[in-house]
Amino acid sequence: MTTLCYAKKTCSIGIHVLMEEIGIPYDLKIVDFSKKEQKTPEYLALNPKGKVAALVRDDGSVVTEYAAIAMYLALEHPEKNLMPTDTEGMIRTLEAMDFVIGTVHMLSWRMFRRPDAYSDIPEAIEQLKVRGKEAMMAAFDVVNEQLEGREWMMGDTFTIADTALYYNEFWAVDVAGWDLPSNVKAHYERMKQRPSVKANRELEGVD
Repeated sequence: MTTLCYAKKTCSIGIHVLMEEIGIPYDLKIVDFSKKEQKTPEYLALNPKGKVAALVRDDGSVVTEYAAIAMYLALEHPEKNLMPTDTEGMIRTLEAMDFVIGTVHMLSWRMFRRPDAYSDIPEAIEQLKVRGKEAMMAAFDVVNEQLEGREWMMGDTFTIADTALYYNEFWAVDVAGWDLPSNVKAHYERMKQRPSVKANRELEGVD
């Protein structure tokens, strides 16, 4: 059976949502970051990067990195329509997802949440947190424009890009307590109504 290696309050939130959207049986392996379980020999044997999410497939092979896992799940389950099949639709979905992962998450949230990864000077750490929030909100403004007049990032159809946006929205609202731009906020509220997201929020222990 497929196993999802998952850690709470990480980007694996979005992959868990995808697994629930697809609806196939799977096991959930919780990796406790507070106990540094991602650095244990057991976990590193699965994913030498020491990160989540990691998807262990039925044959024992492992897929890592958000975009790769999301694409794999979408392509393996075309009946769920989680990714367009036309070239333009595919590249626009990947474009949107890459911006969210690369800019909203890696460039911005990481700077805010893990400033100690960049500096050990207290004054610099505080400045990095400020810049991280500013960068994340500026990136959300870009997404906000894309969502104008749209229900989902690609229009009327829910895709893997929406799951990536969701975990960043979760961080901004449920972890940091920030307000989102209007269209992004509306997207977040729609996401919270999906059964897949409700299942994840129960796992995360949030309403």
